[in-house]
Amino acid sequence: MRSWIARRILRKYGKRYGYDVSYLEMMLNESPAAFFKFAPVMKASGHREVVPVEASYAAKIVGALAEDCGPCTQLVVDMALEAGMPKDQIEAVLRRDPRAMNDATTLGFRFADTLVRRSGDEDEFRDAVRAQWGDKGVIDLTLSLQLGRMFPMVKAGLGYARECRRVTVDGHDVDVVKQAA
Repeated sequence: MRSWIARRILRKYGKRYGYDVSYLEMMLNESPAAFFKFAPVMKASGHREVVPVEASYAAKIVGALAEDCGPCTQLVVDMALEAGMPKDQIEAVLRRDPRAMNDATTLGFRFADTLVRRSGDEDEFRDAVRAQWGDKGVIDLTLSLQLGRMFPMVKAGLGYARECRRVTVDGHDVDVVKQAA
């Protein structure tokens, strides 16, 4: 019964976002124990307690871009739109253009970007987040970034990350700028 409910939820989610959930369905079919241990990560990835939606989704987008070439990033973009993040802020993150970001988006982006790149500025941006939103803000952004990275990697590990595609924001193609190597 539990697997039947999970399968229905996955299909509804896939249809809602136009996202291929076959890697999760495979996990559910082949190892329900693994799926039900992984399922709480899906809920945890949505955690946001104190940071603004723009900061949270800036971190999520940076994380998705670090591990993905389209479908998972598109999913995060669609979820950001649904959560109310302004289109121009989403596009600014995808283009890696802090000059076009508001303060919250910039801080979420820079925090996530410095961690993904392991640039050595982690303490500076962690302290800036802490000054703005406290330790709960550091937790919010860390979970937004890191848990969002997990899905593209699980998808790739299971052999389902075979599609690259353009990312759109509300039907408008955006030239995504991947991080420098």
